[in-house]
Amino acid sequence: MNLVINAGNSNTAFGVFEEETLLSQWKVKTDSKRTADEYALLLYQMMDMHGISPEDCGGVMVCSVVPEADSFLSEALKEHFHLPVQFVGPGVKTGLNILYENPREVGADRITNAVAGKEKYGGPLIIIDFGTATTYCYIDEKNRYLGGAISPGMELAAEALAHKASKLPRVETRRASRVIGRSTVEALQSGFRYGFVSEVEGMIRRIQKEAGQKAAVAATGPAAEWIAEETSLIQSTDPYLTLEGLQIIYNKNNELFS
Repeated sequence: MNLVINAGNSNTAFGVFEEETLLSQWKVKTDSKRTADEYALLLYQMMDMHGISPEDCGGVMVCSVVPEADSFLSEALKEHFHLPVQFVGPGVKTGLNILYENPREVGADRITNAVAGKEKYGGPLIIIDFGTATTYCYIDEKNRYLGGAISPGMELAAEALAHKASKLPRVETRRASRVIGRSTVEALQSGFRYGFVSEVEGMIRRIQKEAGQKAAVAATGPAAEWIAEETSLIQSTDPYLTLEGLQIIYNKNNELFS
């Protein structure tokens, strides 16, 4: 049994695997100001709630895009739980051939998603992760990671607009009864929902055109399900894609935990 952690900008997701089976998963708000002791207490409480003993875990694989929290999270796992910890990054085997100009620039979350996508779906494949930022990753038919695109996530865009435009309220972004809004709230909701879906469709088509071939599309993240309902261009939604990618990477690096 082992623990995997996906520390994102907004939320941190935890998963416990037994071989290839995800036994339990939970999510908390990301807080880079938490101390190691606070992380340890939170993790102990969550594991206890799910009936999991830290002593049963053999190690931890972490994917993080919040570097200011890494040392505290690592300290909590090592000092309080006495677990070996590895972060997705240089020195950790992924099985990916990354063709970025500087492979070290690729976010750990994007690498992890690509590992899972390659394993589950093969290439050519577009992976879209709807998080604080929306990321697009492209894997070709030779299972090479060619790169992708990054844009603001819908919730981030909504917050920025409400903050910068004093007369525009913060609205629920996932609700829209019609495209032609008949009030400011309806207009905002339409713009966020259908504008975001149109962005996704446009990016998929542009990536496929530039790549010169059709590609399957898999999506993950909080908004994946409802966006997939609005477009025929997304074939698969996978809420635990990143956690599954972490488990695959964990298995590729067993020697680091022995």
